[in-house]
Amino acid sequence: MSENTQKLIEALYEVLPEQSVSTAEEARLENSRDFGQLSRLPILPAAVVYAREVEEVQAVMRLASEYKVPVITRGAGTGVSGAVHVLGEAVVLNMSKMDRILQIRPEDEVAVVEPGVINHHLNEAVSEFGLMYAPDPASYKMSTIGGNIATNAGGLRCAKYGVTRESVLALDVVLADGRLISVGKNTFKGVAGYDLVALFTGSEGTLGVVVRAVVRLRYLPVDERDLALVFETLEQAVEGVQKIARARIQPAILELIDHATMQVLDDQYSTDYASAGGAMLLLRLDGYGAQREEEAVRDVFAASTVRASLQGDPGATALIEMRRTSRGDTKDDAYRTGEDVAIPKSRMVEYVHRLQQTAEKEQVHMRMISHVGDGNLHPTFFVGEDEGDEPLARLHRAVEESVRTALEMGGTITGEHGVGLIKKDWLAWEQSSDVIDLQHQIKSLLDPLNILNPGKAI
Repeated sequence: MSENTQKLIEALYEVLPEQSVSTAEEARLENSRDFGQLSRLPILPAAVVYAREVEEVQAVMRLASEYKVPVITRGAGTGVSGAVHVLGEAVVLNMSKMDRILQIRPEDEVAVVEPGVINHHLNEAVSEFGLMYAPDPASYKMSTIGGNIATNAGGLRCAKYGVTRESVLALDVVLADGRLISVGKNTFKGVAGYDLVALFTGSEGTLGVVVRAVVRLRYLPVDERDLALVFETLEQAVEGVQKIARARIQPAILELIDHATMQVLDDQYSTDYASAGGAMLLLRLDGYGAQREEEAVRDVFAASTVRASLQGDPGATALIEMRRTSRGDTKDDAYRTGEDVAIPKSRMVEYVHRLQQTAEKEQVHMRMISHVGDGNLHPTFFVGEDEGDEPLARLHRAVEESVRTALEMGGTITGEHGVGLIKKDWLAWEQSSDVIDLQHQIKSLLDPLNILNPGKAI
């Protein structure tokens, strides 16, 4: 440990409550990484700070700036991009103890929260007012609002309600030098100055530490209708998404599960969905028009071979929850990696076809689940260690080709998981050197010492 880091830890013990700082190995290991898949062994931070007040966060950043020691801010660590992986000597600032819902203003349809509030807990609190917080990443029962903001998290309801950025109105942010600033507004509309809220949202802790957020709430649907559609092939299911769109039906949730994932879910839940067909679309229609929209969806596929669940079938609801909590990763594949691309919806059929060709060429297997309502696809490639020569190399080539293919079709390298560490080398595939340089200039302006989560995002 460097002398500066040792001095920082000593200073933290002096200015913070004793229980706020930990150098215990268990705490350091627990805070060393997120769920991102990296083969390297975890690197332990020098210490973990569990902040409980804004002033404590400011003290940490002032001291970190003084001693020039990196700080990695994290919440529950449910991300999958490596955005909070410790890369070297650093202090982790864990925000999970700042978990108060400060205000619920139902007539304004907003809530004011600290970053450690769990997504699900906020929804439980506002539901009594007939409201909901719309962003719902798969980890919504564990992930924090601050972490959702840091990664601009998506989720199943993105099809209708958008990603986290669409629900964040204002932020209080502690900068690298300890200054506290407020950006954004308390109203739905407002165009004064640059949109700094959008800049901090999705910045993965590289520009500042979010300590308070004003978030927009939506109306809790008075009616919800869940529907499962079974198609003969994966391509037909993807084309079904376009048919729903052409009928101008807007599901709140529109998810795709391919046959391989159906088989995994059958093994996990002792069901038999895989025998029904080659792929499924799962829909949730909500609001006062839910019944009419369900009828319209059924009309779209009435003359086809598509099999639809019965009205009110609890199995459709169960499938949505199964999809929410699984992408087929419970299967113990020897080598596996999942992707997170987004492409124009009009190119999805072509993209799926290209991915199948890629998997065949590289002799690897593929599963596919997707937030197809907004073009966010999650292909998972996998191969057994005894399936041919150089299985890891073939797997790597398939993944990279899937990302390059998405870019060729006007897509992006990450739809919702973020760049973090895992996708950092691919950013230059999507963005020009001028754009990347501009982002580094913004980073240098807000964090001249490069102590906020260095090496991530850009």
